[in-house]
Amino acid sequence: MSHQELIKRVEDSLEKIRPFLKADGGDVRVVEFTPDYNLKLEFLGACKGCSMNRMTFKAGIEENIRRDVPEVLKIEAVDVE
Repeated sequence: MSHQELIKRVEDSLEKIRPFLKADGGDVRVVEFTPDYNLKLEFLGACKGCSMNRMTFKAGIEENIRRDVPEVLKIEAVDVE
């Protein structure tokens, strides 16, 4: 599977959780997806400084991506509080 196809699958996975983030005034974006399958994400808007963003990352975003795109080896949020 190509790198671009994997990025598309990551974006599709993020779309599942975005409605919940956007309902609270936030979002998430892919900062980098390296050739060795490491993914870096960034919280946007209200999610950026939210005290719950670590739990949102672990229980929502990371869990979805690991299930939907098991090829991703490492998932990191660059701005988790």
